[in-house]
Order: sequence, then C-alpha cells, then structure tokens
Amino acid sequence: MSVNVTKTAGYKAEITWAPEDDLRGYIAAAIEGDQLEAALAVLGTTEDLAPDGVSLAEVARHTTDLVRLLERRAAVLVVQLRDGHEARGEEQMSWPQIANRVLGDPDKHSSVRRMYDSGRRHLGR
Repeated sequence: MSVNVTKTAGYKAEITWAPEDDLRGYIAAAIEGDQLEAALAVLGTTEDLAPDGVSLAEVARHTTDLVRLLERRAAVLVVQLRDGHEARGEEQMSWPQIANRVLGDPDKHSSVRRMYDSGRRHLGR
C-alpha cells in the first residue's frame, strides 16, 4: 500500500496515493466530497464547526458517510483476516484472537463476529 500522509510543516500535511491504491475511488471521493475534511474537523472539535443548522447537518452527513464506509471496509478486513489464514493453509485465528487484535479486547469476539458477517454480506458471500 502506498497511501502516505506526510506532515509537511506546522499544522500541514500532504496525502499521496497511487491509482492502484484507490481502485474503487473511495479515497478520491472522501477528499473531493469533503467527507475527510468534515471528519478531521470533528476530530478537532465539535464547537463552531458551522454557522447554522443546515451547514452543521452537512458536516454531520459527511462525517457519517465516511464512518459508514470505514465500518464496511473494516468488516471486509475482518473477513480477510479470518478467511485469509485458511486460504493460505495457516491455522485459522479464533474469534477471541481476532477481537484482541482488532478491538484490543478478546472478550469482544461477538462484535468481530458481527463485523465478519457484515463483511461477508458486503462481499456478497
């Protein structure tokens, strides 16, 4: 993966990626559609993000759209994590092992199982 975020100076950063890193256009859409900007602004503060309710709703929508996309992509990664080991002839990771690696808590195995099921649906499996 050649997606890079480079801090250039002070409070500035540059994002670079290769076309093969964005085959579905998600990165470009998140930047061009203001989703990434909105989500980063919300990370910094929730105060004074917009001058009115309509603008604030737009910031919320952009942030929510990006969150949903990232949740779907994370679910697909859990499918790859669980099924990829088996496909490579390796011992399959247990749900608690995956939960520990992905969520930092082996007791959240039912949460990663739901992510897995969601990812499989997203992949059409």
